[in-house]
Amino acid sequence: MTDSPKVHLITLDPGHFHAGLVQKFMYDQVDPVVHVYALGGPELDDHLARINSYNTRTEQPTHWEEVVYTGPDFLEKMIADKAGNVVVISGNNAKKAQYIDQSIVAGFNVLADKPMAIRPEDYPVLQHAFSTAAKNGRLLYDIMTERYEITTQLQKALSHQTNLFGTLETGSMDNPAITKESVHHYFKYVSGVPLIRPAWFFDVEQQGEGIVDVSTHLVDLILWECFPEQIIDTNEVTVEKGTRWATELTPAQFNRVTGLNEYPEYLHKDLVRDSILAVYANGAINFSVKDVQAKVSVTWNYEAPEGAKDTHYSIMRGTKANLVIRQGAAQQYHPTLYVEPVDGENAAALENPLAQSIQDLQSTYPGIGYQPSHLGDGWEIIIPDSYDVGHEAHFGQVTEHFLEYLAKGKLPDWEVPNMLTKYWVTTKGYAMSR
Repeated sequence: MTDSPKVHLITLDPGHFHAGLVQKFMYDQVDPVVHVYALGGPELDDHLARINSYNTRTEQPTHWEEVVYTGPDFLEKMIADKAGNVVVISGNNAKKAQYIDQSIVAGFNVLADKPMAIRPEDYPVLQHAFSTAAKNGRLLYDIMTERYEITTQLQKALSHQTNLFGTLETGSMDNPAITKESVHHYFKYVSGVPLIRPAWFFDVEQQGEGIVDVSTHLVDLILWECFPEQIIDTNEVTVEKGTRWATELTPAQFNRVTGLNEYPEYLHKDLVRDSILAVYANGAINFSVKDVQAKVSVTWNYEAPEGAKDTHYSIMRGTKANLVIRQGAAQQYHPTLYVEPVDGENAAALENPLAQSIQDLQSTYPGIGYQPSHLGDGWEIIIPDSYDVGHEAHFGQVTEHFLEYLAKGKLPDWEVPNMLTKYWVTTKGYAMSR
């Protein structure tokens, strides 16, 4: 393994476009030569084409050099070559926990796309990987892009302004203290071109059900917002309910998203009414952390309405005000943060605390402000466009933080225990949904 102070990236079996997004920008600490190990085929071709598009674009072109090995022994070859010190893993989730563990055991650091575990049996594999990483002085980190969305950052910050928010309610299962809902779409554009998804993305045994996939982000945000920099152990968490339901796709829709004219044999088990594909991509988990009731839910639709994108809804309920992120038609499908008084009759009394809170936060978030909400009581937080960098840019922000941790030789003390707690919640929710 190279002893150079530079970070040398390895990309292992890239099967998801997130693997490419890590390389959308260059990093001073990272060598431009990236070694790629994969079986070969359309997924690898898509990955390399995406990197090439970054290298050849007019604005901020990158200059990555991809050194590619293909063959059925690609994992063994990567371990033997030791051509880098950080393995980026984003692809087929059925193998991900094993890929992570074997990479850590071999002495690499790992930057992994979510989810790192999609079944209860993956969880002990993940525990072993983290334990080995700690013993060997290596870092294992998952890519939590949603922490970098500005409305989420401000929702978190305002929830700790007690004069405005009060304190977080404890809530109930029927009316949780914090709720996060995410709606995604199979057909979308990435970096300006239609996204072609691999057929295995629709096999929940390979991609994972929605309850363990996108839910990873939502559970992470709840721990990160409500209990910042606190270690949350699994004995402080109770998973109370898990549910799941299917999204149904026609053969024509499947063709448009994958480019395939027929279903692979491994999807035949999921066919209903002859040719309709039922994908259990949707799920919800009710859980509590230190007696605070929370709920996350994920829905996958085929395609977004005209002008819409993947959407996020979130509410944090305080004793004085609720902090609500909406992203529907009324917001022109752009995430918007609202401060809504709990006591509508005394709403005016909260404006001074809001003004003070915004002033306090302007040193960290220059240019933010507020205005009366068009929805009724309360206010909309004004956020300058410069903060709206987009989902794809968040991958670079995560990677930059990971590189900082790598230089220090350690993650923040709370990150590893909370990653383990997060995947304990999602895999437990998965088991309960049955």
